[in-house]
Formats: sequence, structure tokens, C-alpha cells
Amino acid sequence: MQNWQPLEGSLTTPRGFRASTAAAGIKKGGGPDLVLLFTDAPEAVTSGVFTRNLAAAAPVIVSREHLSRTRGRCRAVVANSGNANACTGRAGLRVAQETARATAELLNIQPEQVLVASTGVIGVPLPLDLIVSQLPALVQNLSPQGGADVARAIMTTDTVPKSCVLRSERGGTAVHLAGVAKGAGMIHPRMATMLAFITTDLGIGPRMLQDSLLAAVKTSFNCLTVDGDTSTNDTVLALASGLSGVAAHPGNDSPKWFREGLTQLCQTLAQMIARDGEGAKKLVTVEVYGARGPSDADRIARAIANSPLVKTAVAGNDPNWGRIMCAAGYSGARFDPYKTDIRINGFYLCRKGLDAGFDEAAARQEFDRKDVTLRLDLHQGQGTARIWTCDFTRDYIDINASYRT
Repeated sequence: MQNWQPLEGSLTTPRGFRASTAAAGIKKGGGPDLVLLFTDAPEAVTSGVFTRNLAAAAPVIVSREHLSRTRGRCRAVVANSGNANACTGRAGLRVAQETARATAELLNIQPEQVLVASTGVIGVPLPLDLIVSQLPALVQNLSPQGGADVARAIMTTDTVPKSCVLRSERGGTAVHLAGVAKGAGMIHPRMATMLAFITTDLGIGPRMLQDSLLAAVKTSFNCLTVDGDTSTNDTVLALASGLSGVAAHPGNDSPKWFREGLTQLCQTLAQMIARDGEGAKKLVTVEVYGARGPSDADRIARAIANSPLVKTAVAGNDPNWGRIMCAAGYSGARFDPYKTDIRINGFYLCRKGLDAGFDEAAARQEFDRKDVTLRLDLHQGQGTARIWTCDFTRDYIDINASYRT
């Protein structure tokens, strides 16, 4: 069994997938804003994980329903950027449903086999005609080469497209995993606006794919925060064509092997989102060790990662470790501050709850990096947690103060 290795490619590198993009005029500023992803495999398997926000967007509602009706046997995804189609009532539901119906008619499949996703401004009606008018061209232009443009077409405030492709082998046969994601703000997935689409040519059953996706999301997208806001539109979809000739079966090591690859893919995409947080200059990893249990570790890590005071201190290269201790203290987790050590990139700021007597200039140099790791050692137990986030800069305010207008 071979480990999963990075590979140059796109979302359509796995066998059996085609994609296309179009400029429908939905996204402010123009450019591609509509995506169609399709698998030629009639027996393709699909799974999804969605936002827990009660104000779920229309495409989330429709896609959940379609996955349930088909029992994980969907073949197409239509996604738009520039408009979230959230908080749009019955009219928004009709847009999502009609998008699926019209796409299915052109692809000669059932409407329930089409999933929909949207990202962008909340509370603004999404014009159905802009989408439907582009669907014939999207279907006609489907190709294995079309995957290269998908990551860019789903961007909103993202500054770079986010994609990853992995390859492994079983019995000398290649198997591929590929994924794209978008997200820069309103990011605090609890399965922001966050979308991720994943493809593989592995043969796998619906239950195993769903279980694998849930496990991968738990330690990747669910360990990610930019600003603590859980979007109305979070959607992670995985499609498996089964055309590699390799299948995962219960009872051997293949499920574990696939889950490791899927987790690696999702964690890579999650880190890309954190690094590209709105206005961000630094990727910040918060690590907690020695908590009484994993839930306490997670509470502390999330409190620190979401603290505006911590995030602005990182932005300003300010080794103000008291803000880190403060966030841990209000997290709701139980620990003894006077047993706690705090480090940045291995550089001690605090030992046993007290100032470590560090050199200020040297500490600032540690903060002045593109990759910053904040580590708390609680010395209370075996619980650990890792959360990815970013710093807060003035650009975050500028971007979000004018996002709608």
C-alpha cells in the first residue's frame, strides 16, 4: 500500500470526471462565476456535509434533499459565486430546484442527481435566467480539461484559487483524489462562506464514503476558523466515479488507507483557506496539549483562534501572551493557569503561568513570520487539539465593510 503523494492536476484528474465554467454575470466585477461538474459513471457515489446554521441557504436545503432521495447516487454539481441564494425564501428554493431540473434535462439524468451550491452575498435574489441561459454551453463544454478553472470560478473574496490533487497505488493501479475549495471570510465551519468539492476514481460504497468524509471534515474544515462566523452555505461534496478499477472494501486496510488520503486532502485545503483569510498575512496554528480531555483542548484552541485580541496581536507582532491565557481562561475548559506553558514557534513566552523573561525583540521576530504556531502545554492530562486560523488586519474591516456594495 502506497502513501498519498501530491500530484499536478485538477478536479478532473480522477478518471470519469468532466467540468466547465462560464461567466453568467452573477459575480460583481465579472469573470467566471458558474461551474458544472459531471461524472460519466452511472453508478457514481456521492456524499455531503453541510452547514449547521439554522438559516441554511436554498442550495443547501435542496442538495441535502437530493442526496437523501438518491441515497448518495448523484452525478452533477452546479455551483455559482457572487450570490449565496440564502435568506431568499420560496423564490430562492425555486431557483435552486429549477437549476437542478434544467441541468438534469440537458444531461439526461434525474433532477435528484444534480446537486447545487452557491456562495456570495446573503439576502439578495439570485436571477434564475442568468444560470439557465448558460447551462447549454456548460454542458456542451464539459471536458476533462475543464477542472483547471473550477477553483477560480467559485472564488469571492479569495485572493488565490485553492486546489489539491493526490495519487496513490494499490496492487500497481493508480488511484486519485482531487479537491477544490473556496473561502476567505465568514469561516467557522461546524458541519464559511465555504465550499469544497472532492472527486476520486476509487470504487466505494455510499456509507463508507459518507463515514470517511465526516471523519476527514472533523479534523480539517471543522478545525478551521477565520472570524468565528458559521456561514449559511457551507457545503462539502465528495463524488466517487469508481473508474480506477480499485475498490475499498470493509474488512481490510483499504478504508483506513482512503480515509488517510481524504483527510490529507481536506487538511491541505483547510490550511489554504486559513492562509487566505480576508486581509490575512499569516497562517496561525493553535495547538493545545495536556488538557484533561479532547473536548477541553478543543474549547481552548477555538477560544484562542477566534479571539480578536489574539489575532490582532499576531498581526502586530506583539508577544502579548496574556491575551492567549485570557482566551483559554474564558473558554469553559478546566485547567490550572499556573501549570500552563505558552510558546510561539517553540519560543517560550510563559512558563507555569508566569512571564518567561523572554527577549522582546526575539519574540517579535517569531511573530513576524508567515507561519505562526501558538502552543499551550497545560500539563493536566492527555487531551490535544489543533485549530487553523489567521491574523486580523485592517484589510479585514475594509473588505467586509463594503462587501455587499
